[in-house]
Amino acid sequence: MPAIDVAAAKIAEKGWLGDICNIATGRRRIATLEKQLATTTYDCVVVGGGLRLPPKGMLMFEKVVNSIHKTAPGAAIAFNTRPEDTAEAADRWV
Repeated sequence: MPAIDVAAAKIAEKGWLGDICNIATGRRRIATLEKQLATTTYDCVVVGGGLRLPPKGMLMFEKVVNSIHKTAPGAAIAFNTRPEDTAEAADRWV
């Protein structure tokens, strides 16, 4: 089972509703995220390591965090270490 599916299953096991928003490359990355965040009220948004760990991705990481802060101001922001601990990351803040 792909790691992202493990993350989704663990979120469901906790009885939570969760959405996965993969941010693709290209010019519409932040627009895609903001569109997803605007669809509902989120208690927590987890940002994965694939986005925040590569040093060359720092600018994109900052854009994502600021976008979450702007578009979903009531949501906690959490960080996982791998897809499999996404639910645990959210659990720290929900």
